Amino acid sequence: MSKTEESLRVSVLVRPDLPLGAVVNTAAVVSVGLAAHVPALAGTVLRDSADRTVLGCSEYPVPILQADSATLQAVVAKACQAGMPEGAAVVPFPAFARRIHTFADYQQQLAGRDLTSEELDGVGLVGPEKWVRSLTGALKLLR
Repeated sequence: MSKTEESLRVSVLVRPDLPLGAVVNTAAVVSVGLAAHVPALAGTVLRDSADRTVLGCSEYPVPILQADSATLQAVVAKACQAGMPEGAAVVPFPAFARRIHTFADYQQQLAGRDLTSEELDGVGLVGPEKWVRSLTGALKLLR
């Protein structure tokens, strides 16, 4: 593992007032987006005692934190400022995305919207530990 990977931190922020199914879906979709951007987060090939091959889950802790929509908007605005650290990623989940059934439609609609003005259900962050902590340090775990 490289020095850069060792200092990675992952956090997923979700609105706690969503129905349970939406909370779980938001965390899952955002996590997939993060892993797609940073393959080092997961996917190590493992073998059990019977020599069955499986993929390992995340190599990093993934805390699920709670934040209201306004806080999520502020986190996205701050995270996406010029000077985002190399290797950092932000994966937003705007509320309007729940009504869309294809990625192409989502991509098209997102291009005409400002995420800092949209109601957000969640956001995923990965990057240097100090950067992620600066964005999430005051947030509580979702319970």
